[in-house]
Amino acid sequence: MRDSMRFTHFNEEGQTKMVDVSEKPLTKREAMAIGSVYMRPETLKLIKNKQVSKGDVFEVARVAGIMAAKKTSEIIPMCHQLNLTHVGISLDIDEGKNKVTIKTTIKIAGQTGVEMEALVATTATALTIYDMCKAVDKEMVISDITLLEKRGGRSGEFRRD
Repeated sequence: MRDSMRFTHFNEEGQTKMVDVSEKPLTKREAMAIGSVYMRPETLKLIKNKQVSKGDVFEVARVAGIMAAKKTSEIIPMCHQLNLTHVGISLDIDEGKNKVTIKTTIKIAGQTGVEMEALVATTATALTIYDMCKAVDKEMVISDITLLEKRGGRSGEFRRD
């Protein structure tokens, strides 16, 4: 089996391990993830007009996503603790589809990638939107949390079609 096709979090005996990145060089790495929160039109209007009683949904969700990115290694067992250099989260309203689209970009100069941090940040952002709006819309749907692209490291570039 090629090295790139192996699960790296297990040793030869099948025991769990954290990947040793100590010999890897520092390189620029970036990952981008996306996700959606679908909701009723009335809920979207409350968010857009900043009328949700808990506060500015987008700003609280953005802070939650940034915090989650920084804490990824505390909730995903095999992730390395990283010193992130950039976390950007954009939130866009699509009134035609009654959804908020979350796009997260993470950057680092490090020895391992930031795909998990981008996915965790996107998820936490979506969950925070849900939490802040659940009093008026319990039927919201969090959907399509996906890695869009990543750059850097030995495995090179990945871009979802």
